[in-house]
Amino acid sequence: MTTATALRDSDVHDYVFTFSYETYNDAVERGMMRPPDRILQTLMTSDRVGGLLVANPFRSLPSVLGRRMTNADAPFPSGPRRRLVQPSRLVRADPTSPSRLLATMRRFDDVLRENAEEMGLTAPRVITTNPLVAAFAPFAWAATVTYFGRDDWLSAEARRPYWPAYRAAYQQISEAETGVAAVSQQIIDRIRPRGPWAVVPNGVDPGEWTGPVPPAPEWLARIPGPRAIYVGTLDSRLDVDGLVVLARARPDVSFVLLGPSGDGSAVSVARSIPNIHVHDGVGRAELVASLRNSQVSLLAHRRTPLTEAMSPLKVYEYLAAGLPVVSVDLPPVRGLGDRVLFADSTAEMVDGLDHALRLGVLGEDRRLRWLDENSWSARHRAILQLAGRSRMFHRRDEQGSDR
Repeated sequence: MTTATALRDSDVHDYVFTFSYETYNDAVERGMMRPPDRILQTLMTSDRVGGLLVANPFRSLPSVLGRRMTNADAPFPSGPRRRLVQPSRLVRADPTSPSRLLATMRRFDDVLRENAEEMGLTAPRVITTNPLVAAFAPFAWAATVTYFGRDDWLSAEARRPYWPAYRAAYQQISEAETGVAAVSQQIIDRIRPRGPWAVVPNGVDPGEWTGPVPPAPEWLARIPGPRAIYVGTLDSRLDVDGLVVLARARPDVSFVLLGPSGDGSAVSVARSIPNIHVHDGVGRAELVASLRNSQVSLLAHRRTPLTEAMSPLKVYEYLAAGLPVVSVDLPPVRGLGDRVLFADSTAEMVDGLDHALRLGVLGEDRRLRWLDENSWSARHRAILQLAGRSRMFHRRDEQGSDR
């Protein structure tokens, strides 16, 4: 982390937190398990946080009204100094044209500023997970702005229409010396921030992973061991072709793919292989039980600019369960210890899989020490220190220009 003003234990600040393209309700429904959700949890419980304004991204007005009338959203624990705001407009999607996008970010800034003033927030620190908000919302009323990068949006194929905007946003974040916290050094290198920055890898909640091994879910218990498990959205990141090769090479191992299907066609071939078992996503408790009743874990990603920049949360959860990990060699996964074994590709994981099976599940004393060292609370100290620095390096006026 580059030098930033130290944050004393006694420092208490008001904060504004904004999601990127998902909402507080989305976070609750998935069990508050992704990195932005965890940051919000810390902000909601930390004694260093005074007032807290949380903002969802823009949603269409008809959708907002419909969900409000049917009480479709999870309740937010509001109070005089805590509020969730849902900005609305006629359409949901952000525009791609630079001028309209800039106007959108200014309007978003207006919504946040008005709510912060109503709440009496004083010189709030902004933490946003949206690079466009970090770059183009003026935030002249905020003390500091910190961008948290959980992915390299400039490599996200689904967001291709916005790539020119993200490229401009990265440049603006750098030139404005906005604070940047990111899950990998690769994201930092792509933004090239001139202001303070920190690499903040993913972590775990020790409370989820302590205690005796829970019973295996019924569906998992029916799958013979040894089990090699992959957890996560089953989409284009997953190297299905490589998994098929690996499963055919080791027919005595059951390969479990656990997660929602982001692309139904992505795993259609895998379903035809007898020792590959595909199961829909499950809740947090069942996910923990599934991992703790497996023998080996897999990071079977294709190697792309997107996967080379992400800090896979699943690897930390694999290690929290005490499992050895067999992974494609990706930069953010290096340096996590000798229980992470690498291969050049998923199809070449046979030797690593055999080695991992010999290693077995980590002893309990070592596993508990690992949980403590890699907790979310330990990770978020760096983010709060970054956001709590004493000043903006380049304040921006209402037109979004530096001054």
